[in-house]
Amino acid sequence: MSDKYLDLVSAGPLKRVAGTLGLPRPVRLKRYSQGHDLPASPVLVLGESAVADGTAETLLDWGLEVRRHAVPGERLGGIVAVFDQVEKPADLGDVMLAVGGALRALEPSGRVITVFRDADASASPAQAAARRGVDGATRSLAHEMRAGATANGIVLAEGVAPVAPSVLGALRFLLSGRSAYVSGQFLHIGSEAGGLPADPSRPLEGRTAVVTGAARGIGAEIARVLHRDGARIIGVDVVPASESLAAVMNEVQGTAVQLDITAEDAAAKIAKAARGPVDILVNNAGITRDKLLANMKPEQWHQVLDVNVQAQLQLNAGLLEAGAFGPEPRIIGLASTSGIAGNRGQTNYAASKAGVIGLTRASAPELAGAGGTINAVAPGFIETEMTAKMPPVTREVARRLSSLQQGGLPVDVAEAIAFLAAPQAGGINGTVLRVCGQNMVGA
Repeated sequence: MSDKYLDLVSAGPLKRVAGTLGLPRPVRLKRYSQGHDLPASPVLVLGESAVADGTAETLLDWGLEVRRHAVPGERLGGIVAVFDQVEKPADLGDVMLAVGGALRALEPSGRVITVFRDADASASPAQAAARRGVDGATRSLAHEMRAGATANGIVLAEGVAPVAPSVLGALRFLLSGRSAYVSGQFLHIGSEAGGLPADPSRPLEGRTAVVTGAARGIGAEIARVLHRDGARIIGVDVVPASESLAAVMNEVQGTAVQLDITAEDAAAKIAKAARGPVDILVNNAGITRDKLLANMKPEQWHQVLDVNVQAQLQLNAGLLEAGAFGPEPRIIGLASTSGIAGNRGQTNYAASKAGVIGLTRASAPELAGAGGTINAVAPGFIETEMTAKMPPVTREVARRLSSLQQGGLPVDVAEAIAFLAAPQAGGINGTVLRVCGQNMVGA
């Protein structure tokens, strides 16, 4: 559904009127397009450590212009601030204030990325305070960004080298238009597993991906993006959606599988349709049956829990037990900000999506043992058929409550899933990545 307010204030005289009145002034986000992945303007790398030097060299290898100190009057496509050696809170000041001094040079849809070590593995209270301070400062900075710019962090576990595939993969993802609707978030790199693809524009080449709920909306866009990145697609949806599913699968040259994912034999049927190893499983299918708990019927509760979380448990376990996964499997489940913050009238939905977060974290060790990963993506307000049915005032308020002052698009969710499905995300396991524009409104 079109955001008419965004259309009106993104350019022209109404943009100035909105500024005068103090109204939200969202801008169109710069999203990924092939050949235009990374910033065209210079990227400023701040920090005096060897990791900062190595980060600058990596960006140069990617063909970017890099600055180690701000150049007066020069516009910036991004800022990477490295805090890997902070030992006490006082160590934050020089680099963080340098970030602040460079912010006015940041272009629309620019990027700020902080890089630091995990506070939970700190050797002292002072070190933990400093590392946690980077976390808090990054979250707050994301609220201050303007003109579609974002701020996110990369958190390295102890022992993870800054040149590990997942560190480089996370850096590229967060610098690129693929992360347009991700802000105030952190990618935790827990190991050096994974590898870099030969072609960054086709990281899923030769892999087979199963996408449930693929007939429309976010599921259809996931299928398109995974196909664009090189994957062979098996789209799954219910029989009543067969026409839509067939159209999407024809578009991506994929295979349509019509079945009920809550059925006991669903995993076996999917494995049979794959005709070979399943490399990626995207548990996207989901439903809503919104009611206040006092008015909720048992079937409304059970249907949502069965489809949204129980089916994920069954499919994950069924494919693992059958040995249907390839050697480095990737499982990505769809959670929601409703499962994090709750949402009025959605006790069933919030329970199911919080359940997805719980199963993701608990399943991480098993997937690591199988050479793979399991993660979840939690969308916020995304422009879909479901949000289009919201009351107009509620929908408009929800759009403006994010730091980016607009709803996301299905492609934003799909881009995050494609990143987590790729080889370079092998060191990210058991995490939940919110795609919400830094918004806690459930959808």
